[in-house]
Amino acid sequence: MQTKSYGVTAALGYNAWGVNCGLKKSGHPDLALIYSEVPAVAAGVFTTNKVKAAPVLVSQEHLAGGYARALLINSGNANACTGEEGLKHARMTAITVAKLMQCRPEEVLLASTGVIGVPLPVTPILNTLPTLANLLSTTGGPQAAQAIMTTDTFAKEYAVSLEIGGREIRIGGMCKGSGMIQPQMATMLGVITTDAPLKGTVLSASLRQIVKQTFNRITVDGDTSTNDTVFLMANGRAGGAEITTGPDLERFMEGLYEVCSHLARLIVKDGEGATKFLAIKVKGARTENEAESAARAVANSNLVKTAFFGEDANWGRILAAVGYSGIDFSPEKTEIFLETLPVYAGTGVAFNEQTAKDILQQKEIEVIIDLKQGKEEVTIWTCDLSFDYVKINGSYRT
Repeated sequence: MQTKSYGVTAALGYNAWGVNCGLKKSGHPDLALIYSEVPAVAAGVFTTNKVKAAPVLVSQEHLAGGYARALLINSGNANACTGEEGLKHARMTAITVAKLMQCRPEEVLLASTGVIGVPLPVTPILNTLPTLANLLSTTGGPQAAQAIMTTDTFAKEYAVSLEIGGREIRIGGMCKGSGMIQPQMATMLGVITTDAPLKGTVLSASLRQIVKQTFNRITVDGDTSTNDTVFLMANGRAGGAEITTGPDLERFMEGLYEVCSHLARLIVKDGEGATKFLAIKVKGARTENEAESAARAVANSNLVKTAFFGEDANWGRILAAVGYSGIDFSPEKTEIFLETLPVYAGTGVAFNEQTAKDILQQKEIEVIIDLKQGKEEVTIWTCDLSFDYVKINGSYRT
């Protein structure tokens, strides 16, 4: 498996670009368009929040057809909680993209990110779309990734190529997200493109499985957005026989996992105000669900997160979070490690404070919680909680 350049346009047959249409006061890019030169089998996984943004609702309708040619994403406005007007504006953008790209409106997918409850300024989007369409390029992935950022501090994209069945398959993607992150999809958006030939049922099942293992195992602040979305498009331009099952599908899944897990970790590393990347690993659980519940409780604990920000080896907060996670376990059998340093084994373990300090000063830290009850394990990726998180979110609308 090799890394590739250009993110969502690394795969054959995809074009993209990003521009500013006026939604962001800063003048930074705020409108991205991705286009497949041929109809692509498409699937999506969406927020589980009962409050769903207009682009989520429209995209769910359009995906019923099973195919897509284009994907339009705006940043700076979520078009969420905007009622019938928001739906009307979303559909207007889809119709305009369809006319420009000579496809059906139902083949256009939509996503938005930004402030909730503010009407979408649709006119500047519609006026800018012809220019954006003319700029589309097979090397435009980085420009598209820039255009979907909100509080992100860097653009997030990644791509790989791998051999499947004697041919080169490319899988690339981009995402945005920094705060309001606990997708449970299904504020994060992800777009994955591939030139692999797959049918819809295989594509959808693959996406759901990999999202469960990657984007759904990250958390920055425990909040689930109204707009969370991950799209996967497969246009088959790599040629060859359709990938349906067996070793070829397993190999494709490996590539898809590599791209999605890399992008998911980038979101956590860019968590609002984050100074440390934390991998909370629960092992020795009886079931996968119990391992995930315990790991997520620790990862979402503000007391745990602030302890890591303050570089305090407060293992009691970790154990307490497992205790209220809802799983049945024996504290007397449980062990907790900071990297390789044991800090708890049924009771507090005497450890070298300087060694613990050295570990906690690292930018990336693994916490291991061994329940000693079974063979299942799950890792949740999260970050610490700093003063800057409060500053950023205390003035988001302004």
